[in-house]
Amino acid sequence: MLKNRRNKIIFHVTALFCIVGNFAYAQYPKVREKIINLPTFDDRFLHYGYYVGVNSYDFKFLYEESYYEVKFKDIEVQSTTGFNVGLIGDLRVNKYINIRIEPGLYYSKRDLIFHKHPLFTDESDRFREVKSTYIHLPLMVKFSAARINNFRPFVLAGISSDFNLSSNHKNIDDNFSNVFRTEPHNFNYEIGLGFDFYLFYFKFSPSIRGIFSMQNEVIPDSVSDPADSPWTGGITKMVSRGFAINFTFE
Repeated sequence: MLKNRRNKIIFHVTALFCIVGNFAYAQYPKVREKIINLPTFDDRFLHYGYYVGVNSYDFKFLYEESYYEVKFKDIEVQSTTGFNVGLIGDLRVNKYINIRIEPGLYYSKRDLIFHKHPLFTDESDRFREVKSTYIHLPLMVKFSAARINNFRPFVLAGISSDFNLSSNHKNIDDNFSNVFRTEPHNFNYEIGLGFDFYLFYFKFSPSIRGIFSMQNEVIPDSVSDPADSPWTGGITKMVSRGFAINFTFE
């Protein structure tokens, strides 16, 4: 249910961005504003800013071929809305391309729901909470269209590195003690789109982006045979998938 709700939110936000973009594109030959805000803002070689926003993370699982013979169903993931905050350093390459560093703090929480297993002695064994506090370090390339008076659409692409302060990777306990462990560091690729609005004193830029981990994040439980764990046994790969909506002030 929550996954469907999140997908609907992504769809509606993306549709809103597309509608605004199409409207702006249609105005290219028509719009004539008397006042141009911050006319030389994009000529700066280097400038700074900050952002705040929200995020929602999911997990994608890959399993061994024998997994469904024992457990039958995929692990369910229920996501909650997290928050992001960070800084921006922007380097101008030319009129249409900028390189950006956007270090920030991302907080998220995911609940894992496992299906019944003979080793589960209590209903609570089926549920694990995975909290993540990421030091998020993206290196992005921003491709901007031509400015439409006080409006400019753009797309983003790049890579990022995450350091998870809540990974529990050093914890000697595991799922048998109600502790789900993940790797403390991973790499991602990111893509997104947004719009620059040139206001009187600053530039305001809402954007949406997808974040896709490229590394396995699960740490198997400490049992003689990792496949015997009812929580991590049979998982060959677990990677994060998320999206973030950022509101940038520059």
